[in-house]
Amino acid sequence: MKRYLYFTLVCVAALLIAGCGNKKKAEAEAAAAQAQADSIAAAQAIQDSLKMEKTISELSEEPVLDIITNLGTMTVKLYSGTPKHRDNFVKLALSGFYNGVLFHRVINGFMIQAGDPLSKDEAQKAAWGTGGPGYTVPAEFVKEYRHKKGALAAARRGDAANPYKESSGSQFYIVQDERACAQLDGAYTVFGEVIEGLPVIDKIASVQTDGRDRPVNPVKIITVKVHE
Repeated sequence: MKRYLYFTLVCVAALLIAGCGNKKKAEAEAAAAQAQADSIAAAQAIQDSLKMEKTISELSEEPVLDIITNLGTMTVKLYSGTPKHRDNFVKLALSGFYNGVLFHRVINGFMIQAGDPLSKDEAQKAAWGTGGPGYTVPAEFVKEYRHKKGALAAARRGDAANPYKESSGSQFYIVQDERACAQLDGAYTVFGEVIEGLPVIDKIASVQTDGRDRPVNPVKIITVKVHE
């Protein structure tokens, strides 16, 4: 009986050791697979970044892009005098960042605003207008770039929380009424203008909005791409 009990205990111990060994082996294999996946993802990210830099470098100093919405297309020219904003907008556009974002703030007789990634999610509606890519862009004020009809400018936080007037990393607005927006000259960075599709601005500005200036029926950016 003692021999049988001893043999049984030895077998159980062997099974437990084997089980632990198999578990550690499985964990090691999983870790190796994850490390390989992370390495592939990192390599792909570097490749995508290099491809993006190459694409940007091949564009003109004042690239022209199409902002395609569900209410029409606005063709914009980005200014060479605001290179930080120009390159940032192109990078976000070509990476698909703006695909699906809404014009979350529309004020008829003033301007239309978009670029918040949170606006893609209805569940985060209360926070629309606060999102971005996680960084800001230094202000680039150029005297001759004014808030004229169709001007493309960067949104930003107010002066109290943002004394250097740094721009949002992604949110922008397009001027509908020059007179109403003239007061913003020299306070918000203007980095481009609509050169085709000015009527689309009015079309978006005239949609029905709620008490928080949000369109009742979504006005969506389908994509932003280099103009052909």
